[in-house]
Amino acid sequence: MMDSSPLPDAFMQPPVQPEVVGEPTAPSRRKRSLLGRLLWSFLVLALLSSLAANLLLFVAIGVLGVGSIDEDRVQEKFVSGNRSGPNKVAILSIEGTILSTEGFFRQQIDHARRDAATGDLKAIVVRVNSPGGTITGSDYMLHHLRKLADDHHIPLVVSMGDLAASGGYYVSMCVGDTEDAIFAEPTTWTGSIGVVIPHYNLADLMGKWGIADDSVASNPLKTMGSLARKMTPHERDIFQALVNDGFTRFKDVIKEGRPRFRRDPAALDVLATGQVFTANQALAAGLVDRIGFIEDVVDRAVVLAGIDKASVKVVKYKAEPRLSEMLFGRSKSQASVDLAALLAVTTPRAYYLCTWLPALVSSAE
Repeated sequence: MMDSSPLPDAFMQPPVQPEVVGEPTAPSRRKRSLLGRLLWSFLVLALLSSLAANLLLFVAIGVLGVGSIDEDRVQEKFVSGNRSGPNKVAILSIEGTILSTEGFFRQQIDHARRDAATGDLKAIVVRVNSPGGTITGSDYMLHHLRKLADDHHIPLVVSMGDLAASGGYYVSMCVGDTEDAIFAEPTTWTGSIGVVIPHYNLADLMGKWGIADDSVASNPLKTMGSLARKMTPHERDIFQALVNDGFTRFKDVIKEGRPRFRRDPAALDVLATGQVFTANQALAAGLVDRIGFIEDVVDRAVVLAGIDKASVKVVKYKAEPRLSEMLFGRSKSQASVDLAALLAVTTPRAYYLCTWLPALVSSAE
């Protein structure tokens, strides 16, 4: 017979209560979809804004011209000496073929004028590395260098680089009567004193191609120098007179910059044949004063300025990078074909240039 007495409490189990388990919680699809759409909308808006900004920039470049968006300005790069020195000697550069009367050279002159007006600029080293160029461009540079020196009583000293020939030598006469002011490096070529008007006769070649010159002009001399026909004796005489006039001016400028040739013009006539001279030949002939590097030229400029070398800061004028260069990666120092200069092939023009070809390539610096 079974014992029906109640069990002790220790053996009693609490009643099992069913556990109510809710459905697993998950992010709302609606919320996640909304965040995604907002993110994509932001990215698309940013992309469209960037495209619109670039489009406006390129339109501005095309309509206004690159030069008008960010004008070239001159930077000063420290070269040597006392970085905090109160007296400045600036290196002004003439590089490449001389074609224009404006550009970076004019900006350097303007910058130097502002420096000189404050009293900081004490002397200028004109660094010439050029085969020359047009008569007008060369004379423009000479004029403004002399004017800068005269207006502010600043000595100029020339440092010739690899090539300082023809118009490059012409510009070097900016030193005037200053003694020991024209330096050539040991490997410099200089001289090439003369004038050339390039001309080419393509009449026979055009005849083979069945091309004839059918120009209409008010006078036969209006087409003087045409490539389509042989030059007449009368035209040659006219061109020769133009060359002779430019040649006389070249020699007069040399006499102004080299006193020894004022005293002995015949000695200059011997040298003014268009010949190019090495540095040693130029020194022996009296075309330059000394052979030395740019450091020697700076030392001479300091002496001429009458200042303490320990107080001198030597700087070089550089072109500030333009927006177009940052966008397209083109350096100002790279040579470029001057589109206007392409017309020189068909336009009679006199050059102080160390070549028989018209100038088509120039340096932007």
